[in-house]
Amino acid sequence: MTGIKHAQAVVIGGGQAGLAAGYHLRRLGVDFVILDAQAEPGGAWQHTWESLHLFSPAVYSSLPGRPMPMQVGETYPDAGHVVGYLTEYERRYDLPVHRPIRVTGVHRDGEFLRVETDTGVWRARAVISATGTWWRPFLPAVPGRADFCGRQLHTIEYRSARAFAGQRVIVVGGGNSGAQIAADLAYDTELTWVTRRPPRFLADDIDGRALFDAATARRRALEEGRTDTGGVASLGDIVAVPPVREARDAGRLKAAPMFVRLDRDGAVWADGTRAPADAVIWCTGFRPALSHLAPLGLRGVHGHIATEGTRALDEPRVHLLGYGDWTGPASATLIGAGRPAREAARDIAGLLA
Repeated sequence: MTGIKHAQAVVIGGGQAGLAAGYHLRRLGVDFVILDAQAEPGGAWQHTWESLHLFSPAVYSSLPGRPMPMQVGETYPDAGHVVGYLTEYERRYDLPVHRPIRVTGVHRDGEFLRVETDTGVWRARAVISATGTWWRPFLPAVPGRADFCGRQLHTIEYRSARAFAGQRVIVVGGGNSGAQIAADLAYDTELTWVTRRPPRFLADDIDGRALFDAATARRRALEEGRTDTGGVASLGDIVAVPPVREARDAGRLKAAPMFVRLDRDGAVWADGTRAPADAVIWCTGFRPALSHLAPLGLRGVHGHIATEGTRALDEPRVHLLGYGDWTGPASATLIGAGRPAREAARDIAGLLA
């Protein structure tokens, strides 16, 4: 790509939220492109650990317009099945995805927004940022982290238990990633699972369908000025998918409280208890990957971009999709991506009109 190219709208990110946006923009007749930093379709799903499964059956994990097909022998589809589905979705709707292209900055340019990339420049009337959170892992400032002589990795770097067989492994994190990776490691390693508070497992019959309904009900209550229902957080922190349930019921998922520091050999608690370790896996979450929007100066004092729905309040030509409940109920999930994508596309179509 050379010179400057033009489109009415540029979608940044070709994962589930970006594809959902593309679907609705296409239906509304908007001229758009999707710029994706990945070399292949599938978004972050192509980089997850091998045993990862969705929280919901395929029928409740679909993007707009195209139901996810069932996976043979699986109630909850695995990550590879999701990659295949997103690849087919992109092809089925002939979405204009350009890859690999990394967006380096979005700038105001009169009546346009200028999208600078590592391969050239695009000018557009509107931009949808759908880069997600996977590419910005969060690591806590734990004392002694730099002193630990073993291996340290984040969720994004974990692939399978095979690499840790027979080793002493500490998994840090009481959310879904921490529980699933701990369950993966529970049989072939000397596992220590550490959480900041006692793990809260959701009831075994609750999956992604209930989580989406809870997030939607919370957003509706807040919009109508009613009491905050608490949303997903009111139900618990960990979805008891089959591998997690099995490890928990076998007594292999017993969480220890958070340690106070690391030393060269492992973790140390306040009472002097120690856990030697060969590896520490930080399942400590993510932050929105929004550095490409920095030139617009949209972040507030706490680093948060103020939005109304999906629209950035300080730059109404910019929409944010898929970063969590603040950009739409359960918008970081497959089932939750469609509705805010539709709202953003309609808003952009109105702007262009």
